Amino acid sequence: MNRPSAVTTALASRAIGLDHLAVAVPDLERSLAFYRDVVGFEVLERRETTGEKTGMVSAVLQAGPITLVLVQGTSPESQVSRYVESYGPGLQHVAIAVDDLPRLAEDLAASGVEFDTTVIQGEGIRQIFTHRDPGSGMMFELIERQTPQGRFSDESVGELFRQLEEKDSF
Repeated sequence: MNRPSAVTTALASRAIGLDHLAVAVPDLERSLAFYRDVVGFEVLERRETTGEKTGMVSAVLQAGPITLVLVQGTSPESQVSRYVESYGPGLQHVAIAVDDLPRLAEDLAASGVEFDTTVIQGEGIRQIFTHRDPGSGMMFELIERQTPQGRFSDESVGELFRQLEEKDSF
């Protein structure tokens, strides 16, 4: 039997659960019609984010305890459009709810995990994004909701875009 690695232990000791799944789509309105009208998700919010070079439109959906964020690039240069071009539409990132995000990020970095962002502070949340796994296309968001009302803001999503653009990540 293999002994757990330091990275496995760090994540296992700080992970609380699944926060949300982000799904990259080529047509947000068409996807909304499916998720809302056919599957039964409620649309909680919609947002348009514009970075220096790229942009996206998104919608946060919820059905009971399940939260999905649908994202669509607004230009071919958008991080989301580049993701769809490279990996196809589908699961763009998994957001894991954690506690003590700064400590977890430090432990994971010491174990070799690469991050595409620094810790981003939002309205009652902190989040950080890993570098995308080239084999699966998966990126992880580690998110700590510091208050029950903690949520994404235009500023925090804009900061995410700024940092990803700076690294030319998607």
